[in-house]
Amino acid sequence: MSAIIVRPLQESDHADWRRLWTAYLKFYKTTVPEEVYRTTWKRLFTAGEFEPKGFIALLDGKAVGLTHYLYHRSCWSLVNNCYLQDLFADPDARGKGVGAALIEAVKQAAAKIGVANVYWMTHETNATARKLYDYVARRTGFIEYDLL
Repeated sequence: MSAIIVRPLQESDHADWRRLWTAYLKFYKTTVPEEVYRTTWKRLFTAGEFEPKGFIALLDGKAVGLTHYLYHRSCWSLVNNCYLQDLFADPDARGKGVGAALIEAVKQAAAKIGVANVYWMTHETNATARKLYDYVARRTGFIEYDLL
């Protein structure tokens, strides 16, 4: 079995990042304007405590997975929380540990700065991802609401 390499996004990853994030958005049947692509890419390389960060996963030298995460303050703790915002693995790479490796990379990055609470959400119909999430994390029971 090939080793999965997970590393921080680099500016040279732009084409792979765009391909993977577009596939993620398509999975959720949504799109973002070109301006959001440009701004997000720029933010991923902007220094700042609350700017988004990202990892890319490589399998046999090919980019097959992506995650975005960010830190934010909480009224319940003195340290930040880490929100794992986007997680995607190419369909051909699923079941090979890509998602788990990306989650672990975010967990380790957060731990390095003293952040223990890493959390995320997924759609209730995302059965494939939920199998992984049920294995690597605990389900909190909270239900999300938003004001769109």
